[in-house]
Amino acid sequence: MSNMRTWLLMGVLTVLLVTTGNLIGGPDGMMFMLVFAILMNFSGYWWSDKIATRMTRSKPVSEHEAPELYSMVRNLSLRAGLPMPRIYKTPSPQPNAFATGRNPNHAVVAVTDGLMSLLSKDEIEGVLAHELAHVKNKDILVGSMAAMIAGAISMLANITKWGLIFGGGRDSRDNPFGMIGLLATIIIMPIAALLVQMAISRSREYGADAEGVKIAGRPDGLVNALLKLERGAQAIPMQVNPAASHMFIVNPLSAGQSMARLFSTHPPVAERVARLRKIR
Repeated sequence: MSNMRTWLLMGVLTVLLVTTGNLIGGPDGMMFMLVFAILMNFSGYWWSDKIATRMTRSKPVSEHEAPELYSMVRNLSLRAGLPMPRIYKTPSPQPNAFATGRNPNHAVVAVTDGLMSLLSKDEIEGVLAHELAHVKNKDILVGSMAAMIAGAISMLANITKWGLIFGGGRDSRDNPFGMIGLLATIIIMPIAALLVQMAISRSREYGADAEGVKIAGRPDGLVNALLKLERGAQAIPMQVNPAASHMFIVNPLSAGQSMARLFSTHPPVAERVARLRKIR
């Protein structure tokens, strides 16, 4: 996916946010959300790493605490021609990982506790190479900003839903067009935001897989890791904001949820593995 198309989709997410404001609060709500979207994009650029790690409850880990992890990331970063990213741990038994930050000089690579305990060294290196590929391909800023805007749309939908349940929006109930707007906010807008996230994320995962193999030097580690990560994500739930799910190497919300897999922001693992196995 070209950078132009990706930023166009980011613009679509912004339009969805502004439209949601209009449906809830009319012209005043639209103007408020326009200003809010501008502020979100600005803050998302400068503080995307802080926002993403806060959304996932990830904490920095020192080299003294994780010397082997630091050694692997340092070696892979040298191969990729990248500066050493900051290393974070995400407190979850599910094996998974993500990268964030506005550029390679401000990148963060985060791994879950489950990743370090359930995968072999070669498999962990395959995952880390994939995340560094996202850094090299400059995917991480767009992914973090998309998570912020989609999260805001979901938050507005929830506020509107609970407002209707507890008696708010009486004027809208008397106005069928107003009620349609509220229902669109609750049902359609979050789905539309998810579809845009899917469009942003899926092609970039294929690109990071291919580039990750170049960094690691072989596909086997990533192939085996993806298969284990898929099983782990289906068996072990992760408590994470759904708006941040597309940043992870595999969908962290697929545990026992067939609908979550249907609307996953990630391409099917089987397809990713098939593509990787063709690389020699």
